[in-house]
Amino acid sequence: MSKFGTCCSAIVTVACLLSASEATTIPTIVLSRRTGPPTSTLLISGSGFAANTAVDLYFDTKDEALVVTNDDGRFSGAKVYVPREARPGKHQITALERNNENGAQEAFAVQTDWKEFLFDYDGARANPYENVLNTTTAKNLELKWSYATGNLVFSSPAIANNVLYIGSQDGNLYALNARTGKKLWSYNTGSYVDSPPAVADGKVFFGSYNGNTYALNALTGAFLWSFPGGGGDSGPTVADGIVYIGSGYVYALNEESGKLKWSFNTGGVIVSPVTVANGIVYVGSWNGLYALNARTGAEVWSNNFFVVCSPIFAYGAVYFTGGDSYLYALDAQTGATLWKYSAGEGILQGVSTPAIADGILYVGAFDDNVYAINAHTGTLVWKAPTFLFIGSSPAVANGVVYVGSDDFRVYAFDAATGDQLWAYPTNSFIYSSPAVANGMVYIGSEDNNIYAFGVARKGSSTSPSN
Repeated sequence: MSKFGTCCSAIVTVACLLSASEATTIPTIVLSRRTGPPTSTLLISGSGFAANTAVDLYFDTKDEALVVTNDDGRFSGAKVYVPREARPGKHQITALERNNENGAQEAFAVQTDWKEFLFDYDGARANPYENVLNTTTAKNLELKWSYATGNLVFSSPAIANNVLYIGSQDGNLYALNARTGKKLWSYNTGSYVDSPPAVADGKVFFGSYNGNTYALNALTGAFLWSFPGGGGDSGPTVADGIVYIGSGYVYALNEESGKLKWSFNTGGVIVSPVTVANGIVYVGSWNGLYALNARTGAEVWSNNFFVVCSPIFAYGAVYFTGGDSYLYALDAQTGATLWKYSAGEGILQGVSTPAIADGILYVGAFDDNVYAINAHTGTLVWKAPTFLFIGSSPAVANGVVYVGSDDFRVYAFDAATGDQLWAYPTNSFIYSSPAVANGMVYIGSEDNNIYAFGVARKGSSTSPSN
């Protein structure tokens, strides 16, 4: 038998030995985390092994590391890396003494969270961990489930721990099972919930058109606190224990208590979440683009652009679409203009927040096109048509760009070429922005529904493309 076959057999045997009642000494291992995306680093500690013995550490059947126990049969701080190709779902971490079948095993769940509007507080609407959907499999997306709310869905989804959170104009924030669409709970605010939610540390944060920002227990939906500010369309951004929200002011709140830490008056309306990077809060307002000290709220720099979208940070620059129909790149430290790109009247009012991946910006426009722009030079890479203007913000994952359009469709484009890979028709306009995680695409529509798409099963028909 090959070494690989022997190891596989031994790992299976470990699971059997762990359940054997006659075992006198049962080794145990402790994982530093029980869930995480591909490429995560796990720290493994073990006890109950033979003294001064070599122990192999496996992710499933892949030998990841070798450690040697101490005189007490213990080890700690051993690193195991979750493979880039590890698919979403349950996997096994095994510690196996070399040359025998004495070992321990613990489960690890591979999962990726799209925790807030920008993917993460310093992200740019791009999921770097997706390994199920790609330019080939995206062609075979099909509807997995839909959930009907009581009114229009402008809100964009967040996904954490296999739960999808999204608001509706029926006044509710919904928590749904991300795999099945089953309702877990809802919380009614009495007014529109257009805000994209954010999830952090077991809490979900969102705004309502009643003028309040809420914090709920993410598992149960139980009320934790509210703050009389924010609300509207601008969703929260959570970074380092601080919840940042905007309306006309930018508010920085303590994540645990909701108490105000600082506020800053932009003098204009804020309708998109802020971005936090390198200790700076970047916020777009109808009165300008502002860079604020994340700890104190002090202004670092500002300009007088009319900004509706969220500014995004990458490569030392801040990118945003302005009301003058230009796409801008500014130096993140000084606010100086690096370049600007005009699509005529295409990027009118800049309602679509750009996404960025691999040096390319992707943005929807009012001339019915999705644009791909070189983030370093501001030159056009490609543009791809839909049939009506695009108010949705693109999402990028594993070489595919996803976006909703006012032609009622949600699209997938090849990120390198702009070729259309797939489209699915809903029954109304789409201003919700997609989230992509764990081989699924999620988006809301003005037809009152929340949609979830995944790769078609063998033998099933794929989703419609027109």
